[in-house]
Amino acid sequence: MATQHLDPTDPTAGAVTGEALAGYLRAQATEFLRALRLHRETGGGPAANGAEESVDAARALRRSARRISASLHTFRPLLDTDWSEEMRPELAWLSGTLGLEHAYESRLERLLLALHRLSGATVFPGQAVSDATVGRADTAAVAAGSRAAGAARVGAAAPSNAGGPARQTATPDRGNLTVGAAKAGALLERQLTLARTRAHSTALQALGSSRFHAVADKVAVLASEVPLTPAAPTTDLRPAAAAAEERLTDAVAALPLVTAGHPYNAEALVHGLSPDPSPHPQDGPWHQVRLLLRLHRYAREVLFEANAPVDPRLLTAGQALNRHRDASEAAAAAAQAARTPRIAPATAYALGVLHADQRHEVEAARFAFQQAWQKQTVSAP
Repeated sequence: MATQHLDPTDPTAGAVTGEALAGYLRAQATEFLRALRLHRETGGGPAANGAEESVDAARALRRSARRISASLHTFRPLLDTDWSEEMRPELAWLSGTLGLEHAYESRLERLLLALHRLSGATVFPGQAVSDATVGRADTAAVAAGSRAAGAARVGAAAPSNAGGPARQTATPDRGNLTVGAAKAGALLERQLTLARTRAHSTALQALGSSRFHAVADKVAVLASEVPLTPAAPTTDLRPAAAAAEERLTDAVAALPLVTAGHPYNAEALVHGLSPDPSPHPQDGPWHQVRLLLRLHRYAREVLFEANAPVDPRLLTAGQALNRHRDASEAAAAAAQAARTPRIAPATAYALGVLHADQRHEVEAARFAFQQAWQKQTVSAP
């Protein structure tokens, strides 16, 4: 399905002015305040304590904060400059802080499920014996895990649910992997649970801080009064929205989509298990496209309000990029765990295989995005 382009020169399309932007921002500010009230009523407890409403409220806070921030970015010429530039980083801080706990929880679940799938045995981290004193890790074991997983996947294509051919059935050394899988799961459980607990505490502290109260006060004002420029009420929003779409298109055009059409990227695997803990250099442009795609979607929401047509291409592409982010972050977590001092070689091997598996999932997500985007290009008039 082709994209519904937002052509500012189309005489048949009615103008959408700054009044629509003001209405959208007021609605999102109202949603923010409603979610904040619900979060306070539920006490902000973690999901493990049964406070599912609090989790939903935090998610709603993030959702409205992202949309307000995105609108301030895309349509900034129509808003008071000082106010907008002051609000955007604060909303980004809030959204990022509230999202960390869920990110760590999802990452742990993803990695444990992958260990279970790869080893063929159920991983019970709580029952694993700590290997902190087993001895200093054999660094070659990490590379061995990488090579074993890499050999298992050379020539394997994206999973069938990613739009590509099915993955080949070759697997790494199942016996060696099973030995280290339980301890690898226990190590990941300790590290990511600790990170999640800290993120939860940080979120609670943030919501009780004067910095957050200042943001909430400004959002409360926004719910009734939007600081538009004098010309904004009669200014057409479509050129700004079209510019957001063009930035997305240009960023996608700069991606190595030809490489994404291949099933395996050995360079991504080698970098991930190197001593350098910095993010993988190949991932950055894809993460940027994901953010630009989000800005484009939110701009469409402003233009079409509640009548925004569903674009299956954007939905599929967004899902692929979300999987790309999740897999790349999970691979980084596995690589970081493999650098833990004094872990047993079998544990390092399992983490190496796990890292390679998640990097393969990164490639599968890129393949799925490439298929969705190329299909749109072919079908576009």
